[in-house]
Order: sequence, then C-alpha cells, then structure tokens
Amino acid sequence: MGNRLSKIYTRTGDTGETGLGMQERIGKDSARIAAIGDIDELNSSLGWLMVALGTEHEEYTMLSQIQHDLFDLGGELAMPGYELLDEQLIQDIEQHIDRINDPLPPLKNFILPGGNEAAARCHLVRSICRRAERSLVAFNREEATGHSLAQQYLNRLSDLMFVFARQLARAEGCSEVLWQSRHKRE
Repeated sequence: MGNRLSKIYTRTGDTGETGLGMQERIGKDSARIAAIGDIDELNSSLGWLMVALGTEHEEYTMLSQIQHDLFDLGGELAMPGYELLDEQLIQDIEQHIDRINDPLPPLKNFILPGGNEAAARCHLVRSICRRAERSLVAFNREEATGHSLAQQYLNRLSDLMFVFARQLARAEGCSEVLWQSRHKRE
C-alpha cells in the first residue's frame, strides 16, 4: 500500500500538476488524468445508484465489486507499467449482461433514460461510463502501450448498465420509456 495521507491538503497541486503512483508529476489537464477523473466520476455515480437501491438489492454485491474494479482501473492508470486488470473481468461483466438481459423482452424501439429513479440513475451511470471510455480511448492513442483491456471493460460495463437500467425500469410495475420521434407523434 502507498503512503497514507495524514494531511489532506498538500499544496503540491496548486501549480496545475498532480502526482502519479510512481512519484512522477504530470499536468492535471493530461489525457491520463482526464481518464482517471472520468473513471472516478463513474465510480461516484455508481455509488449514488447503489444508495438508491440499498444494500439488500439483489445486484448490490455485483455493483460493489464493480466499484472495486473501477478503483483498480484508476490505479492501473495512475501507476504506469502496472497491470491490475485481467481477462476475467470482461467475462464476469458479460455473464452479468447475459443473466440480466435474458428475461427482458427484445428491444423494438430506442428507450429514453427514465422509468423510475433507480433506472434514471443507472442511465446516468451508463452515460458517464461512455464518457470514461472515450477519455480512455483518447489516452490510449497517446500511449505506446495502451490499456486495451480497460477499454474493453468500460465498453462492456456501459452495456451492463444499459440492460440493468432496463431491468430497473420494469421493477415494481414501472415500464421503460420508449422513444418516439416528434415527427411520428404529430
């Protein structure tokens, strides 16, 4: 484990730089820090969803593991040369997608974020995940050795959040909000 912070403010970031896990300093506006920040925001939004669902929800353990995996992903980006993720993460996410999607009816329309509070929060997690993925793609393009597994993980995670939002929208008798173009409604 790294150094423990006994003092939260260090003033070392006041010049627009931040430290990586290897004592290297880089700009806070770098692609690496942007990706780490988006992953942090994704993790925070996932926590916000988990609070809405409560610890007794059947998927709480799955979501909790994803939070830990996201922290590992951020750690991997903060420590160049370290690999904390493995192929099993992708397989786990795909199994969750299949399990949650299986009982859902096939999609015939696009759906809008909503349905109920939990589903709407889940859609927000999904869209933040897509942004984190885009940030990671941009970062990977700058790196000699990109984080392709992390990129795959975020891609699958957004798919998982999509099917989970569908499941949540149908919970407790609610329904999904189907998109209807203004031109077809008139």
